[in-house]
Formats: sequence, structure tokens, C-alpha cells
Amino acid sequence: MEPIITAAELAAAPASTAVLDVRYAMGGPSGHGEYAAGHIPGARYVDLDTALAGAPGPRGRHPLPDTGVFGAAMRAAGVGAQTDVVLYDDWNGWGPARAWWLLRWAGHERVRVLDGGLAAWKAAGLPLSTAEPAPGDGDFVPRPGALPVLDAAGAAALARRGLLLDARAGERYRGETEPIDPVAGHIPGAVSAPTTENVTSDGLFRAPAELAARFGALGATPGAEVGVYCGSGVSATHEILALAVAGVPAALYVGSWSEWGADPSRPVATGAQPG
Repeated sequence: MEPIITAAELAAAPASTAVLDVRYAMGGPSGHGEYAAGHIPGARYVDLDTALAGAPGPRGRHPLPDTGVFGAAMRAAGVGAQTDVVLYDDWNGWGPARAWWLLRWAGHERVRVLDGGLAAWKAAGLPLSTAEPAPGDGDFVPRPGALPVLDAAGAAALARRGLLLDARAGERYRGETEPIDPVAGHIPGAVSAPTTENVTSDGLFRAPAELAARFGALGATPGAEVGVYCGSGVSATHEILALAVAGVPAALYVGSWSEWGADPSRPVATGAQPG
């Protein structure tokens, strides 16, 4: 199954498709209020901070969620073992990408992200609803381990022997600014690859060939060993989704910079070069 779906394809999808609204803005409030004001008909809201991540702590700002909590949230969203799932938001696709990655990591393969999100749905002239469906009765049970993950040591090693991509904005990678975490810079050896370059000006993913060329120029080819990190393990999943569109598998460093920079003993590089 392809990892993304168009608005037209979603509009024609079977009614059994579970549509999940995963609105999330870094540092912002829950997206439930915006969801309640208008969403894709039949969609259920999923909160990233409570359903798709554990509590902030030494493992970072968005560690992996408790599998029991995650499984319950997905079942309430109507996800079953054989359910087709489509995820969307109204921002930059990070929340849906995180949910896509978690479902894939937990063993659910029938999951896609709406290309262009809610903006693409509205641009196609498709309707919105303010009716909130009752909780679903899905039977999804997480089986973690279907996608690779990295810890801090694994990320450091991969940056030296393979390719570790930093999905944050270039100025954060270079150490020119750090609006969230206590230390500015990047993991030594990591290569800058901002998620903003995954999409066109209208928020749609670039064509597979364009993404393959973009990542190939950085060294991310189908045969390479690739890992990705970001600030807290959310936008990095958008990069992994874009890599999947390009046909390149990649591991996620879940703790990302929020874990790495919290330990003063870990080295930090600055500037435009990997270091």
C-alpha cells in the first residue's frame, strides 16, 4: 500500500475506512477545538501528546507511547486489524506522519496519510462536518517492532557508518538558534535535510522521482543505511514518510535532539557541515 492518498481517492474510499484527524502544532494547544469546528465527515480526533507519545522526560519530549494507551486510542478511533486507515491534519503533516509511523511500527500496514491534508480536501470542494462520531470499537492490538528505531548510541554510530538525517530547520541544525531545547547544534556526523523540502508550496508531497533525487543527493538511496531525527521525534516521521514515498526505508531516533541535548556529556556540532 502506498503511504499517501489523494483527497479524491479518500472521497471514494469505502465507508469502513477509519479517518483520523491528528491536528498538532508544536507548542500549541490541543487541536480538538479546530476539529470540532469542521473536519472530514466521519473522522475521529486523535491527540498527539496523549495518544501518540509518552510523558516528556529523560527520553525526550515525545517518547514512544505506552502500547496499551496507544492501542486503546486506536481502537476508539475505529482501527481494527484489517481496517484501512487515513490520517490528516491542517498544518504541516507532522501529526499524521507520527501516527502513520506508530501504526506501521506497531504492525498495521494498511495506513496512509492524506496528501496536502485538510487544505487539499477543501480545495477539492469536499464537505466538512461538525458532527463528532461516537468512539469506535476497533480490535487493533499493537505488535511493536515492525519498523526500526534508534537510541542515542545507535544514532551516533549510524552518523559515522551510514547516514543520519536531521529533519529540523537548517538554522537549528547549524546551531544559529534553538527555540525549544537547551542546546543548539546537531549530532556530529548528521546531515541537514529539513522536512520543508519534502513538499511543494501547496503542501503536497513532491513526486517520488523528485524525492528520490533529493534524498539521493544526500546519500539516502534504497541500499543505504539511513536514520532520521528531529527535535522530539515528530517531524522526523514526516521525513521517514517522504523517504518511503521515494522507496528508501529509514530508522527513527525517537528521542531525537530533545534527548540528545539533555545530556551534557554528548558531543554537539555546529555549522553547516556534519562535523
